[in-house]
Formats: sequence, structure tokens, C-alpha cells
Amino acid sequence: MLSLSPELFLLVTGVLLLTTVLAGTLSSRFGVPALIGFLALGMLAGSDGPGGIGFADYQVAQTIGVACLIFILFSGGLDTPWKAVRRVLTPALALATVGVLISAGIVSLSAVLLLDFTPLQGFLLGSVIASTDAAAVFAVLRNQETRIREDVLALIELESGSNDPMAIFLVGVALALIAAPTTPLVSFVPDFILQMVLGAGIGLLVGYAFTVILARAKLRQGGLFLVISVAAALLAFGLAGVLAGSGFLAAYVAGVLAGNRDYPGRRAVSQFQDGLAWLAQVVMFLTLGLLVFPHQLPAVALDGLAITAVLMLVARPISVFVSLAPFGRFDWRAKLFVSWAGLRGAVPIVLATFGIVAGVKDAQAMFNIVFFVVLASSIIQGPTIGLLAKQLGLVQRPAAKSSPPDDIDSALTSPSNEESRP
Repeated sequence: MLSLSPELFLLVTGVLLLTTVLAGTLSSRFGVPALIGFLALGMLAGSDGPGGIGFADYQVAQTIGVACLIFILFSGGLDTPWKAVRRVLTPALALATVGVLISAGIVSLSAVLLLDFTPLQGFLLGSVIASTDAAAVFAVLRNQETRIREDVLALIELESGSNDPMAIFLVGVALALIAAPTTPLVSFVPDFILQMVLGAGIGLLVGYAFTVILARAKLRQGGLFLVISVAAALLAFGLAGVLAGSGFLAAYVAGVLAGNRDYPGRRAVSQFQDGLAWLAQVVMFLTLGLLVFPHQLPAVALDGLAITAVLMLVARPISVFVSLAPFGRFDWRAKLFVSWAGLRGAVPIVLATFGIVAGVKDAQAMFNIVFFVVLASSIIQGPTIGLLAKQLGLVQRPAAKSSPPDDIDSALTSPSNEESRP
């Protein structure tokens, strides 16, 4: 990449961000998820496109992707009502663990049979694309004109916010086995349990501390509320990671707890984090788009279509129907919809960079396949979710309901927050 002056670099960055948002908005008007526009702009700006920006630093892209996912998950948690979550907590956790494991297993086997991957390469590919993507799910479902049934919507969103740790754990196991194939699988079980327990526990601790600080700090500058919210997301992820827990789970749980407690400036924090999450999506998808060389995609088109078909039509439905089998309140229509709404997005692409950074054989081809699967999933599934919900009778009738009085916006303008205390 050519050396740029600070002024030119900032100018180019601003133009790219603005153009990316416009591209995402344009794609949404045609019924295609905005992330497709974000990715497309990244590819156009890359070395294969007219932009000519040469960027192939997968380590940097991985770091950017992880940082962006923290705020996407934290914001998603803030907007997740506990009343809806509580009713679907157990089935969502089943999908986020057993479901991810089943999807990874089926895709792994398919990669071995269809793509001539080695078993460990197939396991890595299956683990990378096994989880649904929170950014894609939140963006698509929360911008639907169709009002999807509340319990089904909560189930899909909670699953997407909590299944990344399982996928990341499986990717770590796959990479460890590739480096040391004789490692016994049972040795990874305590690590997984520790990651989940610490991640959830630290998320609860940080989320609670965040609300207590805002309630008692008596901050005179409302903007500091927003700074503390950024610190909370970073602290949840960082503290969990340092203690060998799941940072992504901690960030999401912290957001859920904070979003369901009262504290001064709550609405302002939620709106700020929502904007920050959108910025994170734009930056993340733009960066990942820059990594892709479009001329390499035709070579993996058939492989990508094969894995996409297996994932959408076999692996995801089987994982959903098996995971939700013990929960009778979700009939076949709900299970079918949950199967189709399992969107893939930035998380699989970010996870695909792990193999490249680790030097896994054929990792670049695997990255291109994953990128192709994400594109196909978004283009095929995203625009059809609302229509499928109507066809399956999973649309809820709009009901008039009054919103409780909320004076927390005054935190940004009032010199004192004393009157805003819950």
C-alpha cells in the first residue's frame, strides 16, 4: 500500500466509510443485507478493484475484526430484553453449543468427502462456519418490516450472540490438533467449561458494575457516560480473556445485564452503542472485503456452492431440529424458520484468518470458500427471511403498548444526574 500523508489517509478513510454506508443502504433497498454492500465496497477498494488498495495483513484484519465484534455483541446485548430472553434461554444455549457442534461435524465430513480435505482441515472449515453471525442476524432481523414472533426472534438473536465462543473454541481445538495431532480430545473439555463459566461470570460482574458506577458517579458531563460504556465492553472482553474465559461471551452477557437495569443515561448509552456497533460493522466488513481478491473466487465457486448447500439445507436444519427436540413449544414451523435464519457473516470470515495466521496448509483457499459461503448465505437467506416468516405463520400482530416514562436522556444535557437515579 502506497505511503499516504496523515491528511490524505484520513480523507481516504472518511470517503471509504461514507461510500461503504451508501453501498450498504443501496443494497438494503434491493432486499439484500447491508453487509453485502459493505463487503462489495471493500473488494472494489482492494488491489483487484479500481481502488487499488493493497491490503493483505491478516493479523491486523483479525485484530480489527475482534475489536469490532466486541462492540457489536455488547450493543446487541443492550437491546436484548431479559423478559424475552428468559423464556428461550435453555433452547438458545442448546443451539449455541450442541447445534454448533452438530453443524461443525456435518460440514467437516462434507468437506472431506466433497473437497478432498484432510479430516483436520475439514474440521477446521466446519468449525469456522458453524456459528451464526450476531452482526448479520441483528442487522437483518431488527430491520425487518415483518414483525416476527417474539419468542422465535429472541431465540435466534440470543443464539447468535452466544454461539461464537463455541465456534472459537472448536477453531482453537482444530488448530491445536493440526499442530499436535496426538493430543487427546478429552483434554480440551475442562478448557471449554472454564471459558464458558468465566465468560458468563465476568460478563455479569462487569455489566452490574457498569450500571452501579453510572448510578452513583454523579457525572457532570453527560458524554462521560458514553466513555464508560466503551470501557465496560472492553473490560468485559479483556478481563475474561486474561483469565482464560470467553471474552465474546463476557461482552454479550455484560450488555444483556446492563440493558435490563435502570441507570442514568441508559437511552443515550444504548443509542450511542447502536451507532458504534454500526460503525464497527462498516469497518469490519470493509476491512474483510479488502482481504479478498475477487479473481480468486471463481476457482472456489463450485466448492463454495457445495458447502453452502450442505450448510443451509443439511447441517443447519439437522442441528436445529436435534437441539430443539426437547422443547415442545417450538413446532416444526418455528424450527424451520430458525434453520433458515441462521445467517453467516463476519465471524466466519474473521475465524478463517486464524488458519492463515497459523500457517495451515491451503488456508487461503479455505478463506475464499468461507467468504463465498458468507456471500451466498446473505444473498439467498437474508432477503427471504420476512417472506418465510409470513408463509409459516410466525408473524405477530402489532399491539399498541405504552412506553414507560424515561427521563434518562437528560443525562447528556443536565449538569447533575441526581434526579435521573432509578
